[in-house]
Amino acid sequence: MTTTHRYRLKPVTALIATLAAGSTFAQDAAPAADTQALGAVTVRSRNRIEKLQDVPLSISVIQGAELDRLGAVGIDDITKRAANVSWNLGNQRTSSISIRGIGKIGQTEAQDPSVGIIVDGVSYAYNALTSSFDFVDIDTIEVTRGPQGTLLGKNASVGNVIFTTKRPSFTPTADFTLGFRQRDGLFATAAVGGPVVDGLIAWRGTFSANKGAGDIKNAYNRDISYTNTDRISGRVQFLITPSPDFKARIAFDLQPRAGETTNGRALPVVNPPTTYSNGAPITTLTNEQRLARRWFKDNTGYSLADYQNSITTDSVRGLVTGSAGATADLNWQLGSHTLTSITAWKSYHFDAVNDDATPFDVYRNAGGFWNDYHQASQELRLTSAPGGFVDYQAGLYFIKVDNTADYRRWWGNDAGAWFASNAQYARLDADGAGRDLLRNSLANARASYNSPTGVQDITNKSAAIFAQANWHLSDALTLTTGARLTREDRRNVGTSRITSNGSAPELNPVSVNGVALGGFATNATGDLAAGNTAEQIALANATAAKYFNVPTYAALTAAQRRQVADAKAIRQTNIGVLFPTVQAEPFKATQPAWVLSPSYKFTRDLTGYASLQHGEKAGIAQFVNGISTPVKAEKTDSFEVGFKSALLNKTLILNADVFLTRIKDYQQSVRVVDAYTTALNNDGTFYYTSTTGNSPKVEVKGIEVDGVYGGIRNLTVRFSAAYNDAKYKSFPNAAQRAEDNFPGAAPYTDQSGRPLAGAAKYTGNVGVDYRQPVWGDKEINYTANVAFSSSYYSDAGLSAYSIVPKSTTVDAGIGFGTRNKAFNVSLIVKNLFDDDTVRSRTSTSYTPAIPRSVGIQFMARL
Repeated sequence: MTTTHRYRLKPVTALIATLAAGSTFAQDAAPAADTQALGAVTVRSRNRIEKLQDVPLSISVIQGAELDRLGAVGIDDITKRAANVSWNLGNQRTSSISIRGIGKIGQTEAQDPSVGIIVDGVSYAYNALTSSFDFVDIDTIEVTRGPQGTLLGKNASVGNVIFTTKRPSFTPTADFTLGFRQRDGLFATAAVGGPVVDGLIAWRGTFSANKGAGDIKNAYNRDISYTNTDRISGRVQFLITPSPDFKARIAFDLQPRAGETTNGRALPVVNPPTTYSNGAPITTLTNEQRLARRWFKDNTGYSLADYQNSITTDSVRGLVTGSAGATADLNWQLGSHTLTSITAWKSYHFDAVNDDATPFDVYRNAGGFWNDYHQASQELRLTSAPGGFVDYQAGLYFIKVDNTADYRRWWGNDAGAWFASNAQYARLDADGAGRDLLRNSLANARASYNSPTGVQDITNKSAAIFAQANWHLSDALTLTTGARLTREDRRNVGTSRITSNGSAPELNPVSVNGVALGGFATNATGDLAAGNTAEQIALANATAAKYFNVPTYAALTAAQRRQVADAKAIRQTNIGVLFPTVQAEPFKATQPAWVLSPSYKFTRDLTGYASLQHGEKAGIAQFVNGISTPVKAEKTDSFEVGFKSALLNKTLILNADVFLTRIKDYQQSVRVVDAYTTALNNDGTFYYTSTTGNSPKVEVKGIEVDGVYGGIRNLTVRFSAAYNDAKYKSFPNAAQRAEDNFPGAAPYTDQSGRPLAGAAKYTGNVGVDYRQPVWGDKEINYTANVAFSSSYYSDAGLSAYSIVPKSTTVDAGIGFGTRNKAFNVSLIVKNLFDDDTVRSRTSTSYTPAIPRSVGIQFMARL
């Protein structure tokens, strides 16, 4: 593997020791305060500022200041700081967040996220909006668990992650961060604001830049690395307060398009398995076997060892992403009520050009999505003042999503030699004419490829009414009730087609699935089939002249006709299923959500609660090989019992809950009858394929603990842990595991009782912040975050090859600065102990861990 050199720990250790010696100067510092009770943490997840301890839900709160201290701006870093929340590694389009192990594996373009994302009051209806964005200038992040939707925004079936950025104010402020890290890394932020017109208009502008190389270099082009970072973003907000009863926040954000090499950071498994679990040999053609062909061995500058131990790709491109958004958040004070209107628009662009992981011209795009996503939403909400016998909020919510997705594939000059079977390759590589056919079979051809559909025009519309009330039955007892009705209308129009015939349109079949391609008809040995038109005969004759220099197709020898048949077969196999523009069966339904949650305040510092929640995730309008194959709605019921406490003279906040979640028709990859192939072959045999569908029943139960301790002077410890038992209660239509998919195996396997894909049984994290006063108003600060995850299956098939082992990742920092935050400099080490646990794996490839990274960060406030 070609990598950049890693820093040794010796200089890091020396610097830490030097800074740690600052404790010897503590006698010169101002006396530190005695241990103090922890201040109340407020949350906005119920759309009003409330004390965390008074909300009868499982909630974690992460402070923005904690993220700043360790330079945690990506969604992966953020999810390592909350209980039972994890990040599913993918690219900027396929990554996702899971809560309680739900929603981690499998997303499609037309599918809603399981975990809702809300940023400054705006719900995101697409996972990709979070995965390629740096969250900077953050005030708080809240994680709420269980079905959501009776309070605000878009409904979510398993929970929400709510981001609140720092707001404009009439107090001038200016905060700056500048960081340098290994591998040419640069991170900079600026957040500036204050009054524009005193008492009337205030503003806040936020800018961030994050650039750097990855840890693995592309041996073909050493200026390309995996995975690089290339992100620039800006956000401007205005606060307008023309009267005491009205305020408006107008915001605009932009992240210009830029490319990051997220795809391709994978290495092949050396010596992959050669037999199935029953001992039968695996006969699937491997890349190692392809590279042993003369066609590829002629390149003496590239060997099998290069393939196995490095990334050497010739056509790699960074995945281009960009986004923009605008929000108008208007609030009127109407007596004891507040009327809120949030009008928002958000766009996202994604463009992936993938390679075949070799320096050969196999693919110029090995399959990559081009997405153009837009959402527009409107929310109206009426909120009563808290207190009295009942306080409540009610509202309306509307959202429209338009997503155009084009899955493109582009073949190169070496594609035919790569994809030919051993027999086809042997016949075609025998002479010059055969090699021309081998090359032209796929060279320069392009398609909107059927994976799962070439081009999709997706339109999702939702309209909802919701309300929630807190009934204060006594000073100690409160009953929270809420309900929501959402009308869903999901539509999808799709097609799969050839967009360029490339070098050899004459090798096209006559048609595929009723789509005319203009070829001539032959049988498996290349003989002309009956029924060819005069035009098709002329095309066959031209083909004979082009490759064999004979005037007619009839003049070809049997061996030559077989070569033509082989080239045509390679082409037809690779262009796959084509179909004209058709509309999938829409998903239309009215879906309920509700919550019933009593809470009882046993003392001022101890509250117990129970919660029963129901939520639903919309079904999916989709295609399987051009045939509409709808996916049913996912329905979730969750029961939770917990307590929230402030102990040890309020120096320990300790919250815990036990929960049971049952899901009907869980949306994930399943095995279904392939109606297209079954009808095409028409031989009395049912054929099968894998697609997004429904697992009948999933059950998740467990325990969650969340807390903060501040009982030691200058020390704050945040901790969370979870036991999460996630299983398929009923999953009879699962695809066979990779190792069990031997010839003659049943088309389905029953995974009932097995662990849910992507769900670790044990997770936890600990965050430590210690501040040692020195030299009057100065301090040395020590910060660390430890995140642990037990093992889990990284693919939906639950293959033994996909198990990701348990891992522990430590980020740590040590800094020096002023206590008023005017200046701070910190040494930050990500993955301090260089944990090398793979991030994902299959039987043939794996994604290695991100190695240790050392940086220095400067922060200032004016």
